[in-house]
Amino acid sequence: MAEVKFQNDGAEPAAFNLFDHDKKIGEMIVETIDGNLKVYHTEVDEDQAGKGYGKKLLDAMADYARSNQLKVIPLCTYVALQFKRHPDEYADIWNKDVKPEF
Repeated sequence: MAEVKFQNDGAEPAAFNLFDHDKKIGEMIVETIDGNLKVYHTEVDEDQAGKGYGKKLLDAMADYARSNQLKVIPLCTYVALQFKRHPDEYADIWNKDVKPEF
């Protein structure tokens, strides 16, 4: 079963990394700045597509943002689309003051 681990070696950016046993199969690159969690990129290995792993990373990031009272700036296309599709689910953490450009 895949497991998400938040990894930050003290230098930004940090990442939510997705592991299947000991093999890294996905990541979400983030950075914390002034009470905001900027999400830059989400990627899951091609051979792992369709297994819901992107959502697993998204859920871990959202839980982290909530538990640390952070607002999310979704610069990543995947996260921005999920926030737009499910605005009520992410209303408490979505920083709508910052408009990402795609």
